[in-house]
Amino acid sequence: MESSEEIRVLVVDDHPMWRDAVARDLDEAGVTVVGTAGDGAKALRIAPAVRPTLAVVDMHLPDMTGVELTAGLIALGEPPRVLVLSASGAGDDVLAAVKAGATGYLVKSAGRDELLDAVRRVHRGEAVYTPGLAGLVLGEYRRLSSRERDRDDPSPALTPRETEVLRLVAKGLAYKQIAQRLSIAHRTVQNHVQNTLTKLHLHNRVELVRYAIDRGLDD
Repeated sequence: MESSEEIRVLVVDDHPMWRDAVARDLDEAGVTVVGTAGDGAKALRIAPAVRPTLAVVDMHLPDMTGVELTAGLIALGEPPRVLVLSASGAGDDVLAAVKAGATGYLVKSAGRDELLDAVRRVHRGEAVYTPGLAGLVLGEYRRLSSRERDRDDPSPALTPRETEVLRLVAKGLAYKQIAQRLSIAHRTVQNHVQNTLTKLHLHNRVELVRYAIDRGLDD
């Protein structure tokens, strides 16, 4: 088995034939496809009900960009990991998707086996990119990390509970899992995360994880 947790995928693409082909390939490989959507609004509407652990997202949708959809999915109470599958391999698109919270980025020229491998690896929390794009993302990550370390202002003080929640977020646990681990309400976890984001002037879960990793809180 690739993971002790079932992979539950939501496929979002506005081209029906492509969307159905991806869903079929995943299904034939034993991956559970819990839903499909042709636009971002439907994806955000059904995601809380079908509870995907991973979303395969096109970069260009009729009602919003894949970047906007990625940010919306990451903001959910139980956010799925996001793998962008796009016709575009432009550096700006890749970096925008990663900054919004995408864990992986493949161009649509990728083969079936490459897609299936990426789905399984992204589900485990690995960062997966089409060859040639990984160096671009790593370079940007290092640039941002260096800029953050060079800031003169000291980091705001977090409460012990906020730090505890931050450690578990950095380990990749979903809010529900954190709530169970700490024996607190799901809403309380969300409140701690939001308070931490506000204190640190961060915008999403990905920036929060990067902050925690930079400070060794993921150990």
